[in-house]
Amino acid sequence: MDMLPHHFKDQGELLDIIDELRSHGLNSYISLPQLVVCGDQSAGKSSVLEGISGVPFPTKDNLCTRFATEVVLRRDAKSRAHVTILPDGDRPDEEKEELRGFKAPTSGLEDLSDLAEMAKDRMGLNRNGKAFSRDILRIELSGPDQPHLTLVDLPGLIHAESKQQSAQDVNLLASLVRDYIANPRSIVLAVVSAKNDYANQVVTKFAREVDAKGLRTLGVITKPDMLHIGSESEAAYLGLARNEDVQFRLGWHVIRNRDFDTKHLSRAERDETERAFFSNGVWQTLPLHSLGVESLRPRLSNVLKDQIISELPALIRDIESGLADSRNRIRYLGDPRGTASEQRLYLIRISEGFSSLLRSAIDGVYDRDFFGDARTDAGFKKRLRAVVQDLLLDFAQVMQTDGHLEQILSDDDDNSGSYVTVAASTASRRGISRSAYLEAVGQLMRRTRGRELPGTFDPMIVGDLFFNRSQPWADLVHGYIDQIVAAARTTVELILTRSADGFTAECLLREIINPAFEGYVEKLRQKVEDILRPHRRGHPITYNHYFTDTIQKARRDHAKKQQSKILHSFFGNESRSAPYGPSFDDADMEKLLEALNPELEGSMDRFACLEATYCMEAYYKVAMKTLVDNIAVLSVESCLLEGLKDAFTAQTVMRLDDDLVRKIAAENEESVKERSRVLSTKVLRDILDSEMNEYDDLNADKTLDTDDMDSPLPISGDVNDGSHDCHQEPDHSVKTTGLQEATRDAGDDWGGFGLIHKDPDSTVKSKKRSLRHRVAMFGDVAMKE
Repeated sequence: MDMLPHHFKDQGELLDIIDELRSHGLNSYISLPQLVVCGDQSAGKSSVLEGISGVPFPTKDNLCTRFATEVVLRRDAKSRAHVTILPDGDRPDEEKEELRGFKAPTSGLEDLSDLAEMAKDRMGLNRNGKAFSRDILRIELSGPDQPHLTLVDLPGLIHAESKQQSAQDVNLLASLVRDYIANPRSIVLAVVSAKNDYANQVVTKFAREVDAKGLRTLGVITKPDMLHIGSESEAAYLGLARNEDVQFRLGWHVIRNRDFDTKHLSRAERDETERAFFSNGVWQTLPLHSLGVESLRPRLSNVLKDQIISELPALIRDIESGLADSRNRIRYLGDPRGTASEQRLYLIRISEGFSSLLRSAIDGVYDRDFFGDARTDAGFKKRLRAVVQDLLLDFAQVMQTDGHLEQILSDDDDNSGSYVTVAASTASRRGISRSAYLEAVGQLMRRTRGRELPGTFDPMIVGDLFFNRSQPWADLVHGYIDQIVAAARTTVELILTRSADGFTAECLLREIINPAFEGYVEKLRQKVEDILRPHRRGHPITYNHYFTDTIQKARRDHAKKQQSKILHSFFGNESRSAPYGPSFDDADMEKLLEALNPELEGSMDRFACLEATYCMEAYYKVAMKTLVDNIAVLSVESCLLEGLKDAFTAQTVMRLDDDLVRKIAAENEESVKERSRVLSTKVLRDILDSEMNEYDDLNADKTLDTDDMDSPLPISGDVNDGSHDCHQEPDHSVKTTGLQEATRDAGDDWGGFGLIHKDPDSTVKSKKRSLRHRVAMFGDVAMKE
């Protein structure tokens, strides 16, 4: 009897793809569709598997499953069996290799008890007090009577600890079951035993925790023959089988287990006994498709088939994403580096990427993906040139507004002649009227008088006034230098994180980059001190004509203010519109001329103070502009930014001794594990390529060329909620899947996966076509059904 619809004869090939991915541990990285059998201990799960496969699984009352068992059933003309162990990903590599080498005799499948004991012994369950394992026993069975089906049988759930099972075992089993059934692509086969009240069996509770709406759970009731005819328990389980109590979208199924007295019966005899049981009593009121193992086999096959088809587009997207992530991780980890030459080469490659990105950040060329979006804080921090420019522009502005200790105000602004507080943009500073400031200058000149003539001043007085006024400069300069250094350090660390794996980056930072960086910072700070030193002591020096221009401008501005006052007082407000009115005669003109030429300054000391103040203000402006430029050019640019370009280059690596190279570049245990994990996804691509080649060979006579306008189109990349979209009519707007794009972009280089095509254009194209036809074919079948 053919258990599967004829039009779905390729289902086995599709299941093979999923099983092959799972057999290589890919389910650790992406969720794969699967049927998970779970239930309480002694619920009859093994009998369910035996009924489906025809192979006697261990059913002894004192022998519970200690590990997950993956049962792969395939329809084939020949009967074959293959048993292996899939080691837990957290095991050491040596143990993994030992478990992968497990080979069971193919003649022992009539009774799997001995085989289970052998597997337990290899997994270490019979020693060291270990009761359960996360390793997987994989049993592959094929034959003419087998359905196309893959199931994962989990250890039975236990409610409390015992002498054989500790509290830790109870928690481990619960965690193991939850991990499997939490996979959103898993179909949960929740097995409950009619021998006990189903309300006391936790499997349905676990199923509803991860599948609240019951969308992907199929319930299985075992041991219905243990119910007393006409009892309340029988009625309760009948209601459960009708999906009236614990409701699942996939419903419930009832099977009668082989008991101790009938364990010697053949598979056909066992099925006949079951049919006879369900033909009597209350069970005959249930639909035939929900009774017995004969109907359970195709039902499970169809459920799994539908789940795979619905999840196939999303699965392909996950594979594409996983491959892209793997390529990035391989590039990040670099090539294996066990020898000194491999380690030095690895560092050279890192240095090339690091220095290239750092130069781009310093030169302001932000055309790499690394720099991201400038509108975000993360993107801005990577643009070192932009950050430095922003800080230096702010520094120049703050120097103008807050660089002077005192602000000299005109007497009109403050007639009291005393100190006042002036609010600045970023600080508060002291303001003083010009008269009061000149008086203070006079006192200083009297205390520092030398041989200068009356009315003149010692040039050193200008320096004393300037040094006092420029006191805030040092703090402002150091504050902005600290910000620039911090910004540079942030950018360097971000680039290094992008260029090397965590362990190597940490070593490079500690052994090479930080010492070099600190050297550049020390040079920067020394240069800053050199620039500040002339503005702290010594005597003013400048050959900039801006100095004398500023003095003359100050004198002119002072004269203009005086003349404005005179004109205002002479004419008053009445003659503002007609200054040369009829009353304005020669006498008035003479008075005006006399007023515009005020009397000479009678006080020689005040005259000297005024001139010294003019000189100090002019020199302050010249020195401030020079300081800002020198800080930007001579210190930040020359000492820090230009130096950073050589912080870690290929030349740097070539100068390192072998011991330091080994210390930095040798792979640590975490990197080795990470590389092993990432490289395992190479199997994923190999499997996909291999499957697609096989599919091309098997369907060469019936597969249409994708250039044919009538050929089925690929499933759209935009799939919502895992559903699939099938097109009966050609639609040239449909895009190819991301896997095609990834293949096209990668070409021969799949990030270190080591897969080389002799003819990438033709071979890859053929493989891509095959996968597109496969997706379209299964989607088309699903739509018809």
